[in-house]
Amino acid sequence: MDNPRKYGRAPYEVALIHGGPGAPGEMAPVARELASKFGVLEPLQTANTLEGQIVELKNILENNAAVPCSLVGYSWGAWLSIIVAARYPLLVKRMILISSGPFEAKYARDIMKTRLSRLEAGEREEIISFVESLDDVDSSEMNNRMARFGLLMSKADSFDPIPHANEVSQVQSEIFQNVWKEADELRGSGKLLELAGKVQCPVLAIHGDHDPHPAKGVENPLSHLLTNFRFILIRNCGHTPWIERQAKDKFYKILKRECR
Repeated sequence: MDNPRKYGRAPYEVALIHGGPGAPGEMAPVARELASKFGVLEPLQTANTLEGQIVELKNILENNAAVPCSLVGYSWGAWLSIIVAARYPLLVKRMILISSGPFEAKYARDIMKTRLSRLEAGEREEIISFVESLDDVDSSEMNNRMARFGLLMSKADSFDPIPHANEVSQVQSEIFQNVWKEADELRGSGKLLELAGKVQCPVLAIHGDHDPHPAKGVENPLSHLLTNFRFILIRNCGHTPWIERQAKDKFYKILKRECR
C-alpha cells in the first residue's frame, strides 16, 4: 500500500490526517473531492506508538508535501495535527480540525453515554459487553470485533448518513489500543492543551451539532489559547461530515474555501 496516497497533481499542499487511531483510508472520499483543486496527500498511520505516529507524519510531510502545507485533521487526526504543528511549526501553514475530540477530559465524560442513548437495547448491550471484555478478546478476533464496534459507533455518531459512505482500508486494533491509551493520558495530564497553546498557524475547527464529542470541548479551550482561531458549527451533522446527507455540501464548500 502506498504511503502516503496521492491525489491530484503536485505540489501537494494539503494533507488529510485520518482518525482512529488505526482507521487508514477513511478520508479517501475527502481527498478525491479536493483533488480537482489541490494536490492532496493522505498519510496512513502505521506506527503503534504516539511518538512513532508523530515522527511518521513529520517525515511524510517533509518528504512529500509542499511545506508549509495545510493540515486537515479528522477526529484523532485533529489531535495528531495539533501535536505535529506545535513541535514542527515550519511544516504547517494552517490547520483545519474536523470533529476533534475535546481537549480537556471534563468534556469527554458523557460521550459514551450519549452514544449509547442513540442505540437500540441489543446494540447497547453489545457495546457494553465488548468494552468490559476488551482485555480478554482473542487477538485473532480483535480486528473483526473492532470493526463491529466502529460500525455501531458510526451509527450513534451520525445524524442522517448516506449508506455505505464510510471507507476504511482495515481496522487496526493494535494501533488503536496502544496509541489511544497514550493520547488519552496526554489529554488527562493537560499536556495536550499545553501543546495546543504552542501552535502558531491559523486554526479553524469544524464541528457537527449532532456529534457526541461536545463542540464546547473544542471551541472553549482553543478560543482561549489561540489568537488566530475560528469555529464553525454545522447543523444536522454528526461526527463524519462527508457522509452526512444534509451537511456534506456545506462541509465541502467550507473545506475548499479554507484550504486555499
